[in-house]
Amino acid sequence: MLPFDFIEQMRPLLGAELDAFLHALQTERETSVRLNNKVDFQQLKLLREAGLEEVPWCPEGYYVKQRPQFTLDPMLHAGCYYVQEASSMFVQRVLEQYVSPDSIVLDMCAAPGGKSTLISEHLGEEGLLISNEVVRQRVFVLSENLQKWGNGNMVVTHNQARDFGDRLDNLFDCILVDAPCSGEGMFRKDSDAVDEWSLKNVEMCAARQKEILRYVWPALKPGGIMIYSTCTYNEFEDEQNALFIRDELGADMLPIDYDDAWGIQASKAGYHFYPHKTRGEGFYLCALRKHDAPFSPFKIKVEKKKPQQPIEYLSEMQSWLRHPERWIIRQNDRFAEAYPRKYKDLIEYLSAHFICIISGFGLGEIRGRSIAPQHSLSMQKDFKKEMFPMANLSLEMAQAYLRAEALILPDQPMGTLLMTYDWVPLGFVKNVGNRCNNLYPNEWRIRRL
Repeated sequence: MLPFDFIEQMRPLLGAELDAFLHALQTERETSVRLNNKVDFQQLKLLREAGLEEVPWCPEGYYVKQRPQFTLDPMLHAGCYYVQEASSMFVQRVLEQYVSPDSIVLDMCAAPGGKSTLISEHLGEEGLLISNEVVRQRVFVLSENLQKWGNGNMVVTHNQARDFGDRLDNLFDCILVDAPCSGEGMFRKDSDAVDEWSLKNVEMCAARQKEILRYVWPALKPGGIMIYSTCTYNEFEDEQNALFIRDELGADMLPIDYDDAWGIQASKAGYHFYPHKTRGEGFYLCALRKHDAPFSPFKIKVEKKKPQQPIEYLSEMQSWLRHPERWIIRQNDRFAEAYPRKYKDLIEYLSAHFICIISGFGLGEIRGRSIAPQHSLSMQKDFKKEMFPMANLSLEMAQAYLRAEALILPDQPMGTLLMTYDWVPLGFVKNVGNRCNNLYPNEWRIRRL
């Protein structure tokens, strides 16, 4: 049962369309995915069998006609696709229209990572994504999803909005604030969102959103793009905050190209996705360009650096990468990570002044008198997988591996082996003869099927 106050709030916004909107909230929601270019489409057997139909505003997005049990699919765990709500893929249109691939982008409220993986893909090898999440438990889910996606052009942080505004003045070419909201657009997906909704909560969310925007605003360079979005419908959290950015922070509203056939509803300040008009959940988005003004670009403060730990097994780790020249390798204690050479100074500054969960990707771990690959390496697109002996697993064995169970592979060589499914990397084991020690991250394992 929808709250009475919510229905009355929607009445003046939708008028004669209200009944169609309320009826749509009682219907089955759409399932959609966004594909990674890691693999060929023909390898995604589970999705092909379920049946796909294109999401018109995102070239890599597809509706799934019959929702499968995604947990059973090793390709999901290998980062070959992401289960993402279709409406939120509209961020792709803004990026294509206004954000260059060589940009530095901040995703301020990023967990669980759908929009971050989308931004990461848009930036490719040229740009850098700083993906932030303030909630401690959620930041590790964000880190996992970005590592699985396989682009090393990212840093995952766990900081407040004020930290970015105070410490990274005029740095970012684009900032996405997908703000915590009252969740009206999630009513069809999450019954808890219905139970937790109230007018008071809407008011609290709108105030918190303004606070986030105000704090992070100085980090956006003049002429930079602010993308503001919510999964809600009301004007307090949507249009009024967009006008707050325009009028009080100082920006110009930007038009976003779309086809009328898609059912997107343009408002006085932004674009709405209503479930009775578009194939997706409730979503709102606007894009603004910060006013141009003379400014001093962000300059990395040069600090006296501590002597770096010598990097052991450097040439061996470089041999695991297709383009080792793109990466800086840094060792901390017994762990080594790789991050983009192009952004070396900025990433090292972030590591010193922010809570960084991961920079780039984990590469190797010193174990005794040898180096072992970290799991994150197996997920990377720049991973040279032929450097390791490979065992191509059946579906049942792949699922057992993803449950972090021990495997027995009697015909495989001893030592580190790369597990694959349809020759797509899943991770590593260490074959000790009578069994294989499973090196899949315990916190990522499938807990039940």
